[in-house]
Amino acid sequence: MLTKEVKQEWYQALLDKNTEYEGIFFVGIITTGIVCIATCPARKPLFKNCEFYQTVQEAIRASYRPCLRCRPLSHPGSASELITVLLDAIEKNPEKRWKDCDFEKISVDASTARRHFKKRFGMTFVEYARARRMGIAMKEIRKGAHVIEAQLTTGYESSSGFRDAFSSIMGAVPTRLNDHPKILSALWIDTPLGPMLAIADEKALYLLEFISRRELEREIERLRIRAQCAIIPGITQPLLSIKRELNAYFSKELQEFKTPLVLLGSSFQKMTWEALMKIPYNETKSYKELATSLGKPTASRAVANANGANQIALVIPCHRIINSNGNLGGYGGGITRKQWLIDHEKRKDS
Repeated sequence: MLTKEVKQEWYQALLDKNTEYEGIFFVGIITTGIVCIATCPARKPLFKNCEFYQTVQEAIRASYRPCLRCRPLSHPGSASELITVLLDAIEKNPEKRWKDCDFEKISVDASTARRHFKKRFGMTFVEYARARRMGIAMKEIRKGAHVIEAQLTTGYESSSGFRDAFSSIMGAVPTRLNDHPKILSALWIDTPLGPMLAIADEKALYLLEFISRRELEREIERLRIRAQCAIIPGITQPLLSIKRELNAYFSKELQEFKTPLVLLGSSFQKMTWEALMKIPYNETKSYKELATSLGKPTASRAVANANGANQIALVIPCHRIINSNGNLGGYGGGITRKQWLIDHEKRKDS
């Protein structure tokens, strides 16, 4: 039974379109008979006209129909059918330079594609496609291809234009690629709590975070500098692996992740993260208990800092660490998500 305080909190989140509450609750609008997610762009109802549910299935069983604007039956922030179609088109021919006539061939409006990609990825469709082409160019140059061959492959007639575009996307000009020995690929993954960003090379996962996490851009930049890498849109085996495992985790079919990881941090941070991965599913520990397990009972603050520096959410389960008094403490993905994850692991049924 939801308390009045919880309903008030969720109603405020609805008014604020707070992305931290995506997937946490669903609201049935009595006056219209529809059910919406927390970030629905439709006009907000009065509190008295709202009924709150923890799952969309509960709202459907209460005779509410899905909102056509926010699509509550889809994952929050999930890719639209248009984005899915365009991503498939890019992967079928990643070296293609897109023109307006190409959009017409697949019955897509170019400006609509630009707007949808900008909203989801922070870059236009053309910028995304260009980044994919540049990733191919980088791999070819590393294999020994001449810069001019890579330039022509990506469709640039001007060597200076190729150099400028390459530099802006990769963070290195083609003649200085030895400064960046790694290429990491980034993939957006939809989950019931909102989209996540996964970054990996061909062997292991480097980063997994909720897109809405504050200062995610800084995290990515730190990763780029620390790993001396370029980050491009793409797909690798570890990315496919973590996508499968996330789907299984949220479906209550997986309790332990197996995707290989790369841990970039100090020796103490790595020690803390490894200890976190030993906390069993459906259990929590306090910062002090974790510090004690490391043989450093007075290092609670250092453990908390290491928790906050974790860049691989869920797999390194920092959401299982709470305060000694039972309060949740902090969480980079948001306290509401942390509570949801703890409850999710405790639930016997999906």
